[in-house]
Amino acid sequence: MPRRIEIEITSLQGDVATWRAAGAKLPKGTLSAGLVPGGPVVGTTYRADVEQFMEGLEVISVLPAKTASPEDPRNERLTIIPRASDGPDVVVTYAPKGRGRRDRDDRDGREGRRGGRDDRREGRRSRPTSGERPAGGTEGEAPKGPRGPRTARTDARTDARGRTPRPAGPPTSTVHRNAFLATLSPEQLPVAEQLLRGGMPAVRAAVEEQNRNATVQGRPTIDPVTIERIAEDLLGKTNLAAWKDRAAGAVAAGRELRLRELRAVVTAAKTLSLDDDARAQLKELQAALTTRIEALRTQWTERLEKAVSDARVVDALQLVASPPDFSTRVSAEMATRVVALVSESLTVDQDPATWREIVTLAADTSVRRNIKPAGIPDDEESRELAVKNAGAIPELAKLLGIKVPPPPPPMRSPRRAPTRRSS
Repeated sequence: MPRRIEIEITSLQGDVATWRAAGAKLPKGTLSAGLVPGGPVVGTTYRADVEQFMEGLEVISVLPAKTASPEDPRNERLTIIPRASDGPDVVVTYAPKGRGRRDRDDRDGREGRRGGRDDRREGRRSRPTSGERPAGGTEGEAPKGPRGPRTARTDARTDARGRTPRPAGPPTSTVHRNAFLATLSPEQLPVAEQLLRGGMPAVRAAVEEQNRNATVQGRPTIDPVTIERIAEDLLGKTNLAAWKDRAAGAVAAGRELRLRELRAVVTAAKTLSLDDDARAQLKELQAALTTRIEALRTQWTERLEKAVSDARVVDALQLVASPPDFSTRVSAEMATRVVALVSESLTVDQDPATWREIVTLAADTSVRRNIKPAGIPDDEESRELAVKNAGAIPELAKLLGIKVPPPPPPMRSPRRAPTRRSS
C-alpha cells in the first residue's frame, strides 16, 4: 500500500534524479525526472507517494511541497481551548477478593433486594435442634466479629505465599537491533526486518506474497534467489543483534529472571559467532548462572541431608528424583544412606498405601536398582505394583519369585516443534 513522505532532490543526471528523505540520510533512491511537476530542482523538497518492496522504496508519484497557509483575515481559524482538569483522569476501584463473607452492614443493605430469601433462612435457623449453638459460630467456637475494611492492593501483586511473582521472561530490548538496522542499505533493510520477525521462513513467505501481488497487479516480480542470498548474508548478524538484546534484558532482570530463561539465553550463544561485546555479555551471564546453580545445589543438599537424618523417606526420594540441575548427581555416600533408608521402610508390616507410594517414587530415582525391599504387603494392589516395577527394582522380582524383567526404557522428553527463527 503506498504511503506519502517528503523527499529532497539531491542530484540530477539527465532524466534520473536522486533523492533522500527530507531531513535524513535514509531512505534514499532514484526516480524519473518526468514524475516531478515542472522538472526536479536540486535541494527542493517534494511530497512523494512511495511503495515498499523487498529491493527498496519505489516512488510512484511526486507532488509539489506543501506551502504555508495564508493568514486568516476573516478570523475563521479554530482554536483549541484546553479544559482545566478538576480531578484524576482515571479512578481505580478494587473488587473484593474471592467470595467470602461480606460485612454485616453490607448484608443489611441488600435485604430489600433479596426479598423472602432471608425469611426462609430465618425459618430454617429457628427449627429446634438437639443442642443450642452459641451465637456467631458453631458449637465451641468463639463468635466472629465483622471484618475490618478491605485495604487496597499495591501495584506489585503477590501470590498466595505473599511473594511477588517473577516475570515470565527477560525484558525486551531493541537497542542492538536498531543499531544494526541503521547500518543497512535500503535494499537490505526489509530483508533484515523479516529475518528478525521469523528467520528465513519469514523472508521466503514475504517474497512469495509480494510476487503473488505483483502478478495480480501486472507488475514485474523479484528474483527469490537474489533475496535469499541477501538474507543468508544477513542471517548471522541479525541473529547476533537479536541475541544481544536478549542478553541485555537478562542482565537487566538480574535475580528476577527465571533460571530456565537465563539458561536458555546462555545456551543460545553456542549457535552464534560472537563479537567482543557479545563475549562480555556471555561471560557475565555465565557467571550469574553458575552462582545461582551453586546456591540451589547447596540448598538441595542441605534439604536432602535433613530429610535422611529425620527418616522422611518420601521427602528424600522426591529430592533425589528432582535435582536443581540436570548435571547434579547424588554423592555416593548420600546414595548409600538413601538406599538403606528406603530398603528398611519397604517391609511386610508397612502400611500398604505408604508402601506403594514409596515404591512409585523410588522407581523414578537413580538409586532404584540398589534398593532391596524386605517384603511386600499382603494385598492385591501392592502385589500388582511390585510386578509392574520389578524391572526398575530387581529385588522385587526375587521377592515375587519371577524372572527379572528388562529395565524400563529411559524417559525421553517430547520433541519440540521447530521455532520460527529456524532457517
